[in-house]
Amino acid sequence: MTGQKLARDFDWVLICLALAISALGVIEIHSATQNTAWQNAHLRQMAWIVIGIVLMWIVSTVDYNWWVEHVPAFYVASLVLLLLVGIFGHIGGGARRWLLLPGGASLQISEFVKVVLVLVVAYVLGELPRERISLSTLARLTGVFAVMMLVVAAQPDLSTALSYLPILAVGVWTAGIRWKYLTAIVLLGMLAAPIGWYSLKPYQKERVVAYMDPESDPRDTGYQAIQSRIAVGSGELWGKGFARGTQTQLSFLPTPHTDFIFSAYAEESGLAGVVVALILYFGLLMKIVSNAQTAADNAGMYMCMGVAAVLFFHVVVNIGMVIGRLPVTGIPLPLMSYGGSNTIATFMLLGLVNNVRLRRFTN
Repeated sequence: MTGQKLARDFDWVLICLALAISALGVIEIHSATQNTAWQNAHLRQMAWIVIGIVLMWIVSTVDYNWWVEHVPAFYVASLVLLLLVGIFGHIGGGARRWLLLPGGASLQISEFVKVVLVLVVAYVLGELPRERISLSTLARLTGVFAVMMLVVAAQPDLSTALSYLPILAVGVWTAGIRWKYLTAIVLLGMLAAPIGWYSLKPYQKERVVAYMDPESDPRDTGYQAIQSRIAVGSGELWGKGFARGTQTQLSFLPTPHTDFIFSAYAEESGLAGVVVALILYFGLLMKIVSNAQTAADNAGMYMCMGVAAVLFFHVVVNIGMVIGRLPVTGIPLPLMSYGGSNTIATFMLLGLVNNVRLRRFTN
């Protein structure tokens, strides 16, 4: 594909929406980390955005059929890297989730697994006729996802492991899962729920209990949820202004530049700012779905829908968490939360979407 055609057909609306959301994130990270040990975090976030854009461009330029054809190699490589994280990974916050790189940087491999699993769905389902997914195919695909989820959950990183499920769910739903299979899955899920509860670690159980009644322990397990809701509500219509949010600037709000960045943003930008951010996210998701509808083949369609599924999951769970409608989790807000691995992986996912758009008339 020539550079002229690439520039002409590149999904500039998609990248502009992503950059607009990223800009909101950089501004809020700068505001939330002033006079703290993280006061230069916004500069690092900008560097990661640039790296993400470069990788998005690279992912876009290589025909997505090539990426799909090499899925087995990518899957094995990802699994090996996850196992290396479990053995040699850096420990932070009681979890071993990062591989240290030369120069002090680190990568959270589990974030990049999302890119691989989107390709896995396209690889397995792309050649199948719609409405005819068999039980064997469903079992094979579920097993592939289960292996990755179990390895990531053992780090422990249950939140990221659960973020893989929407990719699988949207893939099999789009492929046409039979109602009897869906009913069986729901029943198995209900039967496994008690086992899942007892397998949770104590701090994970505390998060669920705190979600049900945060006021029962306002200084410990319910603290994050309570402070987040106070921050969101205190923003009112127009917000308190840049670097003027009391919950954020006085350090009542925990991790305001990462998991709770939307709380800090809502406090300082108000309902008006929240509406702007939600419109941008809605536009981004609709652009991805639009590219799925115009894809040249099933593989491209599954790739776009998988990307939409994982981004939608992150947005809904993160915002649901900060307003107290879902338990507190470690799910970042895509393109806004501080974090190199998630930011870069998100741009790579968008690169896959743009790849499908570029080849909608050629594959």
